[in-house]
Amino acid sequence: MRTTDNPLSTAAVVDETLERAFEVAGLDHLQLDGDGRRSLAARIWASAWPKLGAVAIALLLWQAVVWSHWKREDILPGPWRVFQSLRDGVADGSIPRAVGITMQRALIGFALATVIGLVAGTLIARWRVMRLAFGSFVTGLQTMPSVAWFPLALLLFKRSEGAILFVVVLGAAPAIANGVISGIDHVPPLLLRAGRVLGARGFGLYRTVVLPASLPSMLSGFKQGWAFAWRSLMAGELLVIILGKQSIGVQMQTARDLADSPGLLASMVVILVIGIVVDALVFSTADKAIRRRHGLLDRAG
Repeated sequence: MRTTDNPLSTAAVVDETLERAFEVAGLDHLQLDGDGRRSLAARIWASAWPKLGAVAIALLLWQAVVWSHWKREDILPGPWRVFQSLRDGVADGSIPRAVGITMQRALIGFALATVIGLVAGTLIARWRVMRLAFGSFVTGLQTMPSVAWFPLALLLFKRSEGAILFVVVLGAAPAIANGVISGIDHVPPLLLRAGRVLGARGFGLYRTVVLPASLPSMLSGFKQGWAFAWRSLMAGELLVIILGKQSIGVQMQTARDLADSPGLLASMVVILVIGIVVDALVFSTADKAIRRRHGLLDRAG
């Protein structure tokens, strides 16, 4: 492909490139659209039954351990007693209120971590000096256990929301930054050359070529960042108890103090369910959309 300063020639090149892209996309659509012809109920069931089967197996194993009398049932209750406690918590509103408080903290902390991680990752990936200065530093931050930050957080913010958010952001931002760096590093040079030939420069090259091409790796960073944020938040709610904020962590600590095993396990079930729902509705959906856009999703996907 030969560059030219003639606007008409450049437009022709762009039109030809887009036309070929649409042709390829059309072929991919014909190849991959077998799943789309199924009804919505069939697609939902195809996605749900493996998860339901895994839940059933886990419940059977749980009940088998209880039946083995490895621990007394007042220490390790069976699924039915735990679900009764869970039902009571939903009925009196304590669990929905706790979930609301915890999710608000999680979303605020993850949003702040996303902004910081995106900016830091882009700067480190773009400038060699920044990579040499901070590349290993970011990885070192990611390897630090979140609980190690709490003594400093308590000194800086006392027992407040700021202490919890401080640890959540520090737990998630490095993982997101490393995902951004990895995504930008693995953009094929051919795409960069093609973008420059078509006139993309500077920020325009990043916006139209680099960021879309690096989305799969960046999504992995976001997913890992959410996992770090969620774990940091649970540790924070157990260690930093704020009066009037009956979060999931506070409910767990209260159940432990009262030797309420069903209530403790009910809170753990809520934490697990939230993790599964966020992964299924947010990250798995986004991953599937990105893979379909890049032609990486087969008929079984």
